[in-house]
Amino acid sequence: MNVTFNQVKVFCMVADLESVTKAAEKLFLTQPAVSIQLRNFQDQFPIPLTEIRGRKLVLTAFGKEIRIRSARILEELKGISELTDAYMGIIAGDLNVSSVSTGKYIMPFILADFIQKFPGIKVSMDVDNRQKILRKLEENRTDIALVSVLPDHFEYESLELMKNKLYPVVRTDLVPKKSTKMLHSMPMIFREEGSATRKVMEKYLKEQGIEPHSSIELTSNEAVKQALIAGLGMSIMPLIGIKNELQNNTLSIVKMTNFPLETKWHLIYPKSKRKTPAMDAFFKHISEQKNDLIEKYFSWQDGY
Repeated sequence: MNVTFNQVKVFCMVADLESVTKAAEKLFLTQPAVSIQLRNFQDQFPIPLTEIRGRKLVLTAFGKEIRIRSARILEELKGISELTDAYMGIIAGDLNVSSVSTGKYIMPFILADFIQKFPGIKVSMDVDNRQKILRKLEENRTDIALVSVLPDHFEYESLELMKNKLYPVVRTDLVPKKSTKMLHSMPMIFREEGSATRKVMEKYLKEQGIEPHSSIELTSNEAVKQALIAGLGMSIMPLIGIKNELQNNTLSIVKMTNFPLETKWHLIYPKSKRKTPAMDAFFKHISEQKNDLIEKYFSWQDGY
């Protein structure tokens, strides 16, 4: 087998983006150049790595296994470079951070001071639902994830940040004088399958024996907020994501027993993952600064 670094890098990028064209744009290469590298990599194996489904280029079962091992190769090569920098007293390298959707209201504040303190570390961040973020961790496509509901299917290291409070929310002019039956009578607005907020919401409704008479499913917190503002129903939402709407009195929290529901925000990574100097620096920085960060940016939640 005669595999090159560029072939492995191109294969991983195409696999992640499911597109030769998008991979070429991301790698600043021409589309033919990416296609040649991908074909040369495929020539090393007697079993197909990819197949075309519709307009997407997707991995075969064998390709998925090769993708996992290829990611480890890239990580080890990156580790050699980072180790060299560390021996020279330089804290540098890449740090890939992922966040569940609601975490986008938290992660920028966490990253701001860190990026300023460690300019040699190149940070990238992506936002998705919990299910997809955990899959990225397992497949080694991200280094660290911010989640509000911890995984139960793989071992991880974690750093607890703060509470995640969830409340029943409705458009302000729709708040009733008596709210005990609202969860039964009003249409419920849910996040999509795979969302941590939906997971918590469904667990609560099941425990209370509540079966909403109708429901709406949306794919982001922003979409849920707009649906609430339009008066389409009520939802159970993380407090962290509705600060502006509460302050301008567009949305209101409905006072009900058993609320707030609470989870906790954690930064996590798989135990099997090799920690890089950039990851070490990030966890040390957040451990030392988290109380100050919470006080500075998130203490407003104490009023609810």
